[in-house]
Amino acid sequence: MSTKPRLRVPHPPARPGEAPDFSYLKLSDAGAIDRPPIDAAVDDIEHLSVELVRVLDNDHMPRGTWNPALAPEQLLQGLVHMMRTRAYDDRMLKVQRQGKISFYVQSRGEEAVSVAQGMALRDGDMLFPTYRNQGLYFARGRPVVDLMCQCLSNARDMCRGRQLPIMYHWKEKNIFTISGNLTTQVPQAVGWAMAAAIKGEDHLACTWSGEGSTAESDYHNALTFATVYQAPVIINVVNNQWAISTFQGIAGGAEKSFAARGPGYNIPGIRVDGNDFLAVYAVTRWAAERARSGGGPTLIEHVTYRAGAHSTSDDPARYRAKNEYDFWPLGDPIERLKNHLIGLGVWSEDQHQQALEQYATEMTERWKEAISYGTTEEGSHFAVDSMFDDVYKDIPPPLVAQREKLKRQLKNQ
Repeated sequence: MSTKPRLRVPHPPARPGEAPDFSYLKLSDAGAIDRPPIDAAVDDIEHLSVELVRVLDNDHMPRGTWNPALAPEQLLQGLVHMMRTRAYDDRMLKVQRQGKISFYVQSRGEEAVSVAQGMALRDGDMLFPTYRNQGLYFARGRPVVDLMCQCLSNARDMCRGRQLPIMYHWKEKNIFTISGNLTTQVPQAVGWAMAAAIKGEDHLACTWSGEGSTAESDYHNALTFATVYQAPVIINVVNNQWAISTFQGIAGGAEKSFAARGPGYNIPGIRVDGNDFLAVYAVTRWAAERARSGGGPTLIEHVTYRAGAHSTSDDPARYRAKNEYDFWPLGDPIERLKNHLIGLGVWSEDQHQQALEQYATEMTERWKEAISYGTTEEGSHFAVDSMFDDVYKDIPPPLVAQREKLKRQLKNQ
C-alpha cells in the first residue's frame, strides 16, 4: 500500500472563539538549568537551546546559578525603564487613535527583552533593533520628546521626515536606524561585529528580530557569516508567538525551538524566559562575556508574548483567542519584577501606583512639548530641498543641479 505526500500547514492552538491553549509551550523550573562557563563547547551546552533558562520562581524569588545578583538599585532602575516604556507606548497608542500620528507599534509584554539587554550591555556596543525595541532608548537615556518628534515628523524629527513613525535611531549612543524591511539588521549587525574584531575593539553588536522573520534568507546568511568568522555578535530572536497574523509554527517553531538553530551553525543557542528580567539580563551578560573573550556569536531566543496588536493597523481578534495574554503562563514582565522587589522589601504597591501615575503624567507633559515643535499637519517641518542632504558625503553635480532647480521653483510659487 502506497501513500502520497501531503502538505502540512501548522495550525495555531487556538483561534477566535476558542479557549487559549499554551500546552505546546515547553517550560523548565526556575533555577533548574545551570549556567555554564563562557568558554563551553557548543556541543556540551546544546541542551540550553531546548530547555528554558528561568531565574524568578512562582514566588518571585531568584533561583539557581543564572541569578545575576543585581543590586536593588539596578533592579529598581530596570523597573523604572520598563514602566516608562509602557507609559510611552500607552500615550502614543492614544494619540494615534486620535489621528495625531499615522502609525505606531507597541512593545507591551516584551519590555524586559529590550530593557534588561540594554542594561546588560556596554554603551560602546552597537545595537541593531526592530520596531518593538523602544525600551533600548529608555535604557540608554534618550529623551522621550525626541522619540515623539520622530513620530510627528516635525522639525525635531531625528530622521528628518524620511522614515515611518517609530523608525528611530541614535548615532551618539550607538543605536542603528530601524528598517521596515525585516531582518536586514541581522547581517548588518554581523558585519559591524566583524569590523570591530578587525579593528581589535572589545565592543560587540547586538541585534533583534521576531520569530517570523527568521524565515527570511538574510537571517540565515547572517548566521553563516557569524559562525565562519566568529563575529562578536548577539543575535536575538524575540519569539512573541505571533508574526503579524501568523502563528510561530509557520516560521518553524512548531518543530524545534528557534534557539535550536544555533547549534546547527555551531553557535550556542539559549532559550530564555523573555518575561523574566533577571534571566534575560543574565543570559545577555553570559553571551557578551563570551563574545568579548573571543568566543564568537550567541543566538538567544526570548520566549515572550505580544500582548497587543502587531501594530495600529492590526486587529488580533481576527486570528487569535480573546484575552489570550491573560492566560500566558510566563506572566507580565513588569508585574514579575515589581513583585520581586516587593519581596525584597524595597518596593510596595503604593509606590508602584504612584509611579504609574507619575509616568503617565510625564508622557502627557512630554507630548505637549513635542507638539510645540510642530505636528504632522501644522507647524515647522524640514525644508523640501533638505531631501538632498545626508544621501552622499559629497553631493554629485546632477543632484546639485536638481536641488537648485527645486529652490527656484519653490521661490516662484
